[in-house]
Amino acid sequence: MMMPTLAIAILNWNGKKWLEKFLPNVLEYSDEATVYVIDNASTDDSVAFVEKYFPTVKIIINAKNSGFAGGYNEGLQHIKEEIYCLLNSDVEVTENWITPILELFEKNPDIAAIQPKIRAFKNSKYFEFAGAAGGMIDHLGYPYCRGRVFETIEEDLGQYDDETEIFWATGCALFIRREDFWKMNGFDERFFAHQEEIDLCWRLKNAGRKIYYCGKSTVFHVGGGTLNKQSPQKTFLNFRNNLTMLLKNLPTSSLFWIIPLRLVLDGIAGIYFGMKDGFPHLIAVLKAHFGFYGMFAESLKLRSKHQIKDYYQTKWLIFKHFL
Repeated sequence: MMMPTLAIAILNWNGKKWLEKFLPNVLEYSDEATVYVIDNASTDDSVAFVEKYFPTVKIIINAKNSGFAGGYNEGLQHIKEEIYCLLNSDVEVTENWITPILELFEKNPDIAAIQPKIRAFKNSKYFEFAGAAGGMIDHLGYPYCRGRVFETIEEDLGQYDDETEIFWATGCALFIRREDFWKMNGFDERFFAHQEEIDLCWRLKNAGRKIYYCGKSTVFHVGGGTLNKQSPQKTFLNFRNNLTMLLKNLPTSSLFWIIPLRLVLDGIAGIYFGMKDGFPHLIAVLKAHFGFYGMFAESLKLRSKHQIKDYYQTKWLIFKHFL
């Protein structure tokens, strides 16, 4: 069986310490792939470092830092392999992490994207927040994962060692067919960072493609390597981008009641985050709503021609979890 060609694309922005720590590991266990570093206009010496110590790694230099979404859109235009693996610079891979995923692509041509099992680098028995054992979504548009619901994270006891269809695949280790990525025009660059991979997966599902999880492949993710979890900017991007994603992808029958309800629930969440994490997080939620309104008209134009009605895996997740 002829395996598809694979490119591992690591987006870098001032991430020399992560490249120094994890790039040798990626090269050791990725003989099947060509490894690229896409540099997002770094101001440190990370490019010179890679050129000096890892001459087999191909380097693509972007003109500016346009975030995760824009950075990958720009850099991936120069990569011709059939499968892209978008890999965060703060990820440790494991032996034989690639083969099960390529075999899954070969077995099922309807699969557009696959993610491996994501465990925490710092607490390795547990799943990691950003992806865990595959992304899901509830009917109000709240993303969660098998193995991670909001802040509750499960220990990996083999309960997710399967290969199964999921709703979205994490951007920290996202395998995706080159053809599918560009048919969707890549990521929505307006997102900059956060939830652009969920939006892309939702658009792929609206187009009849499948997203999968492969429990035979495991990686370990540090998390928060570029934007700290407690950053108000992260709060802003998550709230703005989630609403924008809903406007683009929800079926019309759900759109006109879910968006207003989410705006109310976001306001409550903003007050909660303001009390828990500080006033700047409340301001970030307010700014996110105005950012959503500013993108509203363009987002409407970008709505998928067809929206799947069975997009969610559970109802009222936020109430079940917190109440």
